[in-house]
Amino acid sequence: MQGNRWTRRSMLVRSGVIGLSLPMLGSFLSACRQAASSSQGVAAQAAATESSTPSASSVAGLQRLPLPHVAPPVNGREATVVQVEVETIEVPALIDDGVGFTFFTYGGTVPGPMIRVRKDDVVELTIRNHPDNRTPHNIDLHAVTGPGGGAKFTVVNPGQSATIRFKALNPGVYVYHCAVPPVPLHISSGMYGLIVVEPPEGLPPVDREFYVMQGDFYLTGKRGEPGLHEFSLEKCLAEQPDYVVFNGSVGALAGERALQAKVGERVRIFFGNGGVNLTSSFHVIGEIFDRVALEAGSLWAENIQTTSVPPGGATIVEFTLEVPGDYVMVDHALGRLLKGASGVIHVEGPENPDVFQVIQPGAQLTSGH
Repeated sequence: MQGNRWTRRSMLVRSGVIGLSLPMLGSFLSACRQAASSSQGVAAQAAATESSTPSASSVAGLQRLPLPHVAPPVNGREATVVQVEVETIEVPALIDDGVGFTFFTYGGTVPGPMIRVRKDDVVELTIRNHPDNRTPHNIDLHAVTGPGGGAKFTVVNPGQSATIRFKALNPGVYVYHCAVPPVPLHISSGMYGLIVVEPPEGLPPVDREFYVMQGDFYLTGKRGEPGLHEFSLEKCLAEQPDYVVFNGSVGALAGERALQAKVGERVRIFFGNGGVNLTSSFHVIGEIFDRVALEAGSLWAENIQTTSVPPGGATIVEFTLEVPGDYVMVDHALGRLLKGASGVIHVEGPENPDVFQVIQPGAQLTSGH
């Protein structure tokens, strides 16, 4: 989605909550043992959830989560102190038509809010855990040089907050996520986002920027079964997701929610993979990436058709739009298309027969590219 304005030194993200914890898998992070132990008390409830059949009426009134905004460019300003505040939100929402899921989120969106700074900024980050939540949360930022990427010192129980300061030492695009045990529960319930660290001179200007993240989701019950579902630990350990989606749900970036652009515009996509298990083969059908920041680092490649993004990784892709129409973003492991891994860039503008034209159309299918 298109960027919104924010204050120069602060960003505040807030909303409301509901959730369910699962038994610990073990001490993934030693600093999180005490906070994570609260999840043991609901082991019986979690086991019962695995075998229960959800009621279709339980999704009445639920909607898809709102889409996160692109934070505005830094534009080569001087390094400064940037204050960021994020609140963790546990909330039921639709992951598919008629299918609800209890999401764990930062700020009520999947992915969470984009954090955007420049190299050498000092970031003062406060994480708050909404008092209505039922589990502890924290934040591990891959852009942080420090114990646990900040996770060690940001474990917060419901109603609590924590604050850390870190210096953005390396330019690039980095994933952040929750790292409270069991870590897969929190990440594959939606707790991930991107922090963009621009080089001192800033990124080259483009006409439009988009923010897209892929995630794999594991639900109790059968895929597509109506009702409100919880996280399935068994499916996650078997690496058998029910849904693989962009921005939190099937169709999150389609129809009225499709990304919008025009012929002649140059676009930039900040693309990340929250995981927790699957590597993405990111591809835009009908386009070639003019430039790709390999693994979202400082090395750029040109004329790329598909780029691999591992769990916990990211990339930047840029291209110019020459022809109008709908361009479908996919994970080119195309079995995942049937699990929701697609989104649309809708491009308006004049036809360009020098680049593409239809001489005689073939049969029209109701699905496909």
